[in-house]
Amino acid sequence: MTNSIGEIEGNEVLFVIGANPTEAHPIIGNKMKKAVKHNGTKLIVIDPRRTELAEMATIWLPINSGTDAALVNGLIHIIVRENWHDAEYIEERCTGFENLMETVKEYTPERVAEITGISEELLYETAKLYTSTKKAGIFYTLGITEHTTGTANVMNLANLGMVTGHIGHENAGINPMRGQNNVQGACDMGALPNSLPGYPKVESAEGRAHFEKAWSVILNDKNGLRIPEMLDEAYDGNLKAMYVMGEDPVLTDPDANHVRKALANLDFMVVQDIFLTETAKYADVVFPATCYAEKEGTFTNTERRVQRVRKAVEAPGECRLDWAILSEVARRLGAEGFDYSSAKEIFSEIRATIPSYRGMTYERIDKVGLSWPCPTEEHPGTKFLHKGTFPIGRGVMVPVEYEPPAELTCDDYPIILNTGRMLYHYNIMTRNSSTLDEIRPYELAEIHPADAERLGFKELEFARVSSRRGSVLTRVTITDKVKPGNMFMTFHYKESPVNELTNAAFDPITKTAEYKVCAVKLERVENQAEVCI
Repeated sequence: MTNSIGEIEGNEVLFVIGANPTEAHPIIGNKMKKAVKHNGTKLIVIDPRRTELAEMATIWLPINSGTDAALVNGLIHIIVRENWHDAEYIEERCTGFENLMETVKEYTPERVAEITGISEELLYETAKLYTSTKKAGIFYTLGITEHTTGTANVMNLANLGMVTGHIGHENAGINPMRGQNNVQGACDMGALPNSLPGYPKVESAEGRAHFEKAWSVILNDKNGLRIPEMLDEAYDGNLKAMYVMGEDPVLTDPDANHVRKALANLDFMVVQDIFLTETAKYADVVFPATCYAEKEGTFTNTERRVQRVRKAVEAPGECRLDWAILSEVARRLGAEGFDYSSAKEIFSEIRATIPSYRGMTYERIDKVGLSWPCPTEEHPGTKFLHKGTFPIGRGVMVPVEYEPPAELTCDDYPIILNTGRMLYHYNIMTRNSSTLDEIRPYELAEIHPADAERLGFKELEFARVSSRRGSVLTRVTITDKVKPGNMFMTFHYKESPVNELTNAAFDPITKTAEYKVCAVKLERVENQAEVCI
């Protein structure tokens, strides 16, 4: 996120696209609700589903799934044509505007309305409202990135933010909301196949030299594999071993049948986790780890804020701290430098090697934390990014063409399936909470009343949902939150493992799969009494 969570309540316009914050990011969602209800903030929601925020929105655009790039191009087209863009900002801070305009000139309101299903009138209203104030922030998440064009979608939102001069200001910016509590921190620490801690590229000799000196090692200069590449290589027999930590790809990755076959084909697999997950059942070795309440350390959240985590309870049984397990494995492999005594000692190394963390100490982040970059101990942390300039100098506008989803409907698979979260089960681990599981113990696939009537469904009846890759059973709920010809399921339930259905087609740059658009067919189960899930 370029801006901080606290700034949301001061926003005059919230532009929420491909995100359902009240269920998937409830703290941020509550801030948005407060801003709208009590502060007069205007809300634009772009989502094919009628979410809680969509019901509160000043403007709701129930876009056709997978047409985000066309929509954003259409908004830019209108904004420039109506002279609502920030010409001074573009001139002083950006490059590539002319190339961008060569592309977006083809995205007329008429064409975009046809692609997206949004009327020309609503397109104009949206463009006008977003450009009505400098205190307008874009907020997005997996509904933008989990497409074969995910990277292009993100770049196009950056185009929109730069054309309108909304980046580098308080209560504005481009704000991707991280899905879990320490995803940002994991990325900061180099848990990416092409980056070192603090984001120097693996292929950068200068970046490697910094860490080679700090760690007295020689680092590989080749990028690693992304998850879909790992699984494909395992399936083909080229990748022999895998160490899975805090991840359950059998439930969370697309085309789950392919995932299972890939994992079964490994020579050796280690899983380090707090429960015996579906993936751990394929492991040769399982290391029982500790949960957040059983450890000391830091988390770095979605607004780049580094915060203390304190041990509240003792770990059960043979569970050990993650860093202690990794250090022991490293030592037994013959590595040096893994003789840490505490999480605080590890944080001292983080500070010494990552410039954006250098000014943080346990004492400074004792209560509310600090947002990076924080280069010195006198620095107050950075509330919002890109004030006055971009790190690379001028912001680069990159033209994006609309491309349809990889899989469209047909006679055999006439319904579009979208996947995501529900509030009661934040991810898959919450199923281990008996209290939460009692609230929502099973999947409820959302289908539109017109589709329910056409197929003969009643509320809570069982259905078989099938795609080109697999088939699952689920109960259904009948609601106009989804459009006719669309349905929605979550990925929380091993009894109805939706990722047996989803398409493994992925973005060519990040290798993120297209979870948000999948063609399926829906069939009523005749013998309802015999189904038990």
